Amino acid sequence: MEEIELDHSSLADLYDELFITYADRPMFLNFGVSYTYQQIDQLSQAFANYLVSSLHMQKGERVALVMPNLIQLPIALIGALRAGMVVVNVNPQYTSREMHYQLLDSGATTIVILENFANKLSQIIDYTLIKNVIITKIGDLFPQPKRFIFNLVNRYLNHGCPKYSLFNEVSFMQALRHGAKHEIKKVEHSLDDLAFLQYTGGTTGRPKGALLTNKNLLSNMQQIEMLYGDVVNRGKERLIAALPLYHVFALTVNLLFMSKLGGYMDLITDPRKINMLVKEMISFKPTCITGVNTLFNALTFNEEFANKFKHNDLHIVIGGGMAVQRSVAQRWEKITGTSISEGYGLTECSPIVAVVNADQEEYTGSIGNPIPYTQVKIVDDQEQEIKEYNKEGELWVKGPQVTSGYWKREKDTKAAIFDGWFKTGDIVIRLPNGQLKIVDRKKDMILVSGFNVYPNEIEEVVATHHKVKEVGAIGVKSANSGEQVKIFVVKKDPSLTQEEIIAHCYKYLTHYKVPKQVEFLPDLPKSNVGKILRMKLRNLENERK
Repeated sequence: MEEIELDHSSLADLYDELFITYADRPMFLNFGVSYTYQQIDQLSQAFANYLVSSLHMQKGERVALVMPNLIQLPIALIGALRAGMVVVNVNPQYTSREMHYQLLDSGATTIVILENFANKLSQIIDYTLIKNVIITKIGDLFPQPKRFIFNLVNRYLNHGCPKYSLFNEVSFMQALRHGAKHEIKKVEHSLDDLAFLQYTGGTTGRPKGALLTNKNLLSNMQQIEMLYGDVVNRGKERLIAALPLYHVFALTVNLLFMSKLGGYMDLITDPRKINMLVKEMISFKPTCITGVNTLFNALTFNEEFANKFKHNDLHIVIGGGMAVQRSVAQRWEKITGTSISEGYGLTECSPIVAVVNADQEEYTGSIGNPIPYTQVKIVDDQEQEIKEYNKEGELWVKGPQVTSGYWKREKDTKAAIFDGWFKTGDIVIRLPNGQLKIVDRKKDMILVSGFNVYPNEIEEVVATHHKVKEVGAIGVKSANSGEQVKIFVVKKDPSLTQEEIIAHCYKYLTHYKVPKQVEFLPDLPKSNVGKILRMKLRNLENERK
């Protein structure tokens, strides 16, 4: 396959051009406050200046970002890229334990974190390499008195900021003011420079940092553009950005690709508040929206959305992160008159691999066809290619968007990548129309609302409870989240209850990882070497249906 031709040498160079091309165009909206491309240019450059001139950071150092969708996030992200740094996106809902591992593993030396989550950082910062802490408040970039009101309500009325103690932290606004006073020499970038350490889970229970370069991300953006180039209106698209930008799907499609189109992005800080999201959609009149099945499902069951949302301009709807259910897709199309174009991807592929054509009329449950410049093959257990239709095998992917490997994990890299082919672990079939359809997962990963949850991590946490003897975790189907976590537990103490286990999990796991079902068994199925057989647990669950 021929090499993809890219127009820019880095994401930073792309943004330099976009900031000139769309200077007066609004770029981000958040809580009714709008910023233009020119304003984001100035603020992100000020942040880049601060990292280099005030913090004396060197090219390639890691900057961790711990925020929901606020305007501060793209400013810090673009600024870090312009300064030649590597961005480490951290889920702000992580517990201090989860945050600690990612910060330490990535080698991050600087962190930008919303004050709501600073308490978790204060508990573990001494055990990381973090030297520079930049604290932002939710209303930092709002005009007065809105800034004062939002920060006051968040801290005192909503009690959103648990007390914390950090040494020599700097406010985000101070960083921008200091950076605005300096001007750094333009940083030289290349396609092979690392841009993101984007963490994904692993079957060992430990997240792995996928190495995503400028070339990986620029390629995936261009591949998406080849698919949608004829239907997008450059400089006119309006996107509801409800998915968190720290997730790779939203990072590439919502932030990077929409920026390339000169799009206007309405950043939704808390999409779980569906009534507020619907009101925002009615007001904003989006032309594009991306989502996961759970989001589309919640919207279609919202009465105000069904009755008041005017969708005349909505023409691009992309679903990803998890499979879009047939019933949800049909309800969505009935209400909006637009179909959901389902995509499939992985963190290691930046992330898009395949997409269902937006004009496909009939829902098939497939993941569509590979995007341009992407090769796929289906292999059997002997790693021989399967060419027959409807025959199951593991999906392998090769393309310019595929990672070169995992940070500091040579063994995992060798296991996952062979001769440029990434072994996805997903079991698929090729339909007679040429499209791909996922039928199972080779790995034990559980997919909850588009987020990867790995059984070993759940088991590791549950096993620390003093009343637990053994535990096995699997994913079970959920109407709301696609899958949810179920654990099978052997008691050490007969008094152990389901409530005790769940309360214990909430201390150490992000909410979506916490088991929703607990079943007690006298013993767990094991292999001859004592390994818990999750497949047998899944079979036990399926036999009851």
